[in-house]
Amino acid sequence: MSTDPTRRAAFITGLRDLADFIEAHPGIPVPRQSTPITYFPKQTTDAEMRAEVDRIAGLCGAQIDPEPLPYGHYMITLPFGPLRYEIAAILSDARARYGDLSSYHGCVTPDSDPAHVA
Repeated sequence: MSTDPTRRAAFITGLRDLADFIEAHPGIPVPRQSTPITYFPKQTTDAEMRAEVDRIAGLCGAQIDPEPLPYGHYMITLPFGPLRYEIAAILSDARARYGDLSSYHGCVTPDSDPAHVA
């Protein structure tokens, strides 16, 4: 859990510094889409991770977001304009599916015919 006062102060300072920087440089772009800032509880059992998300939800007065549940993401989302503060637990089945999918990374190499490169 990241409630260490020094770490929290540094995070808050970083957010303010970023906001000041963006405000001082009106020519630089900002993301067009909603931008998440996500906290992931320590990876333990599904029950323990759900309990941690539930605990934080209680502190924030938030509800569990039902949309990502079928994908194994147990989370709350707090919107702040185009920013979202998320607390997300990636449950064991979702991690296993991702691990299975990732296990093929690098095993297939597409042909690289220079004539077909745009």
